[in-house]
Amino acid sequence: MRSFPALLVALVVTAMPARAQPTDAEAEVTRIDKAAGRVTLRHGAIARLDMPAMTMAYRVADPKLLDGVAVGDRVRFAADRVGGSYTVTVLVKAP
Repeated sequence: MRSFPALLVALVVTAMPARAQPTDAEAEVTRIDKAAGRVTLRHGAIARLDMPAMTMAYRVADPKLLDGVAVGDRVRFAADRVGGSYTVTVLVKAP
């Protein structure tokens, strides 16, 4: 039988993907390079990263983020500095 803390952690971890993930900005997809794991986004300013509005190619943390996204799509995304490069960690189609 599992202890209560272990059960609580298991419940929280399995529930996390169901919650909405926070995003930093809205953007338009201008290019996708699945082989290289990169996406180019035209986006507004990202205050958290002190980044002005621009068009920029980003690495993606997981190539599966590019599934179901096409050039011209409006998306919401979050990015972080990973290993010295800006990397998209969340990428979802905008409603």
